[in-house]
Amino acid sequence: MLNIFSFLKSAVTIMIPIFFASAGGLFPALAGTLNIALEGLLLAGAFSSLTVFYFTGSIAAAVISAILTAAALSALHAFAAFKLRANLFISGLAINLLSSGLCVVLSDRIFNTKGVVAAGIIPDSAELLWLYVIIGLFLLSASWLVIYKTPFGYRLRACDKNSEALVSLGISPKFYQIAAILISGFFCGIGGSFLSLNLGAFVSGISAGKGWIALAVIFFGMRKPFGIFAASLVFALAETFSNYAQGFWNFPVDFLLAFPYICTLFVMIIVSVISIEG
Repeated sequence: MLNIFSFLKSAVTIMIPIFFASAGGLFPALAGTLNIALEGLLLAGAFSSLTVFYFTGSIAAAVISAILTAAALSALHAFAAFKLRANLFISGLAINLLSSGLCVVLSDRIFNTKGVVAAGIIPDSAELLWLYVIIGLFLLSASWLVIYKTPFGYRLRACDKNSEALVSLGISPKFYQIAAILISGFFCGIGGSFLSLNLGAFVSGISAGKGWIALAVIFFGMRKPFGIFAASLVFALAETFSNYAQGFWNFPVDFLLAFPYICTLFVMIIVSVISIEG
């Protein structure tokens, strides 16, 4: 018998990292510099927060550490792309690979294991869930205000639509594009911290493709803050359904596990068709 409250709680738990990653990725997308390093930023945030929580037992310190770590990697990405003129997508892929490898190396150095790193103390899952939901809703509203009601938001969106107008006014589009990438690191750090703190452990690959799904969510949500919130929930419900379906239906397990990614691919095709026709 399906427990609807348990189902929705699982969906929200899955949604949180996807939402934070897509909310962060929204800013570079609006600035015309899609950040494909979201997966690596989530992973780095997850490892950093778990490590700090392991030694301090403080959730606040763990979240701050995750934000700083993801922001530092975002700064490295921005430096490579805008200062060293590296290809933006190659630089993003490099951050994903660097984060994946670095987490394993540091895990081996600090905890003497390349496998599961347990925090020792597991935070209360219900309280943690509500905390991140409240933070998410606050940042969602703040993002909407910044994007649509401030000069920063106007100029950010102009970077993609009319960067020549900014240049003619003596405003550097590059400044806003770099700021957007740093903002994405801030959001991904929070999302990554939830992954490990909610589990009470860090495992290699804990992000499980959520950064890539977040890229699809950005466009599925029509590049709008409340749109990506709804899209994140849709993808989370799809993944929750695939998890629950394994105990109810006789479908092949591999198909059920792939179901969220099939939805991602399907949505990306639909959005691309709509964009071409528009």
